[in-house]
Amino acid sequence: MKQKLFFFLIFTYFLSFSQEKERNNTYFDAQVFRGNIYKHTNDIGHLITGHPNGLMLSYNWKTNGKKEWQQVYNYPDYGVSFHYVDFKNKYLGHNFAFGIHYNFYFLNRNLMLRISQGIGITSNPYHKETNNKNNAFGTKIMDNTYALLQYKKENIIDRIGLQAGFLLTHFSNGRIKAPNSGVNTIVFNLGLNYNLDEKQEFIIDSLPPKSNYIERIKYNIAFRTGVSEGPIPDIGQRQFYHFSLYADKRIGRKNALQLGTDVFLSRYLKDYIQFVAVAFPKEHKNYTDPNTDYKRIGLFLGHELFINKLSIETQVGYYVYKPFNYESDVYQRVGAKYYLYKNWFTGVSLKAHGGRAEAIETSIGIRL
Repeated sequence: MKQKLFFFLIFTYFLSFSQEKERNNTYFDAQVFRGNIYKHTNDIGHLITGHPNGLMLSYNWKTNGKKEWQQVYNYPDYGVSFHYVDFKNKYLGHNFAFGIHYNFYFLNRNLMLRISQGIGITSNPYHKETNNKNNAFGTKIMDNTYALLQYKKENIIDRIGLQAGFLLTHFSNGRIKAPNSGVNTIVFNLGLNYNLDEKQEFIIDSLPPKSNYIERIKYNIAFRTGVSEGPIPDIGQRQFYHFSLYADKRIGRKNALQLGTDVFLSRYLKDYIQFVAVAFPKEHKNYTDPNTDYKRIGLFLGHELFINKLSIETQVGYYVYKPFNYESDVYQRVGAKYYLYKNWFTGVSLKAHGGRAEAIETSIGIRL
């Protein structure tokens, strides 16, 4: 129940902050797809037995430039979507996903890039007795992220248009519970779109000068928390506490660069150290002292992309203190922030080591 509530809060968080107050033109699109599971780790080789296929349905709201960020980003769309994937594998079964998204346009609005965040549901989660071969999905409810790159043409026949391209969809529970290898699916998709309103009119040439975005260096404090589990199934879920202190320098309307430090207090790692200490004798190369410190400290470089009140963070860090030899020395964080009031923000992020997720973090912080 805690997992379901957690992902529900993530979904409603993104949904509530992606809505616009003004009345915008809308359109609907329907697509089918077929492709392959990307083998990002040898652990999922037995899960790749066919070519996944599925369908996607989306409802979209167009922007027209009434708000500054809409003009800056070339009048994007925002919307909600549902997609279904049949993995053609008896252990994985099939997944459903519900999400919200932004559509960004390039090349005279003929090329569309969609970024979506939402919730996924699997038919066949891991079970130690009935489905222990599914090491990809440790929970029934998961996070889903997808990116869609398409050629898109509207109003080819009356209000009906065509779109085609490629979709990368990712399902993972962010290691809330093991196992969690996750699945990345790359597919070709083809679909139709239908405009429910007349042609959209854009407001142009009302942006403020770039000098409005010259700022002094800002200092950020962020607290991130959630639950996670070690790499061994049923070792136990534990709370974690991650603290970040970093400086950022804005370099325009869209971008800011970051430099900072993280302190990681991950309780699941303390349990895993105890497990390894018992599992391997002192003579074994993997033996670990049960008193090994589980805390970690990292330094990171980052980037923040400002959209409206929402922004996207990407960070790459290196552990300068990590007594327990676990995962790589380099870590990554990708997440979304929302500025609640003046400099206060909240957010959701994924901390990972390469293709291996460690934690889904919920955060609160201040930018001074």
